Amino acid sequence: MPDPPATQLSTLQSALESHSRGDLSAAALGEEARAQQALLAALPPRYGEVLLNLIDRLEASALFTEESCSFSRKDLLDHLQTWVDKARSALPGA
Repeated sequence: MPDPPATQLSTLQSALESHSRGDLSAAALGEEARAQQALLAALPPRYGEVLLNLIDRLEASALFTEESCSFSRKDLLDHLQTWVDKARSALPGA
């Protein structure tokens, strides 16, 4: 049985923090985000679209140096944290 959505949101928050510290790769963060299916199912569909778009951009940015990439890693991480914060307030019972 999958973890409840609130638990999956906490898992995603922890993965984001690990990535921010450099302990988790962008690809691993992406895998973790995509695995949180109960969380995505509990939120309005737009949340899933936005999360996957941000994760795709973060993974793409990891392939390039900061100077050659059109995506700012820091901005993407800030946007992902904003997504987590908004998901927490939109999640029923969280």
